[in-house]
Amino acid sequence: MSNKQQTAVEWLMDRLPHSIETQFSKQIEQAKEMEKEQIIDTFVEGMRCQNFDPNKGRAEIYYNETFNK
Repeated sequence: MSNKQQTAVEWLMDRLPHSIETQFSKQIEQAKEMEKEQIIDTFVEGMRCQNFDPNKGRAEIYYNETFNK
């Protein structure tokens, strides 16, 4: 059983017709990349607020473990 979570973009894509995904594939990939950067930036900022060394590499690991399938 996987503990992976869905991002908002993935959630939306699960609910739209496949034709939308095909028609707007470039924009969807851009939205996924933007969302990933937002999640990583938020993780880094949270680390900074808790007086931890903000490390984008650690944030990337968090993102991959939490959201990549």
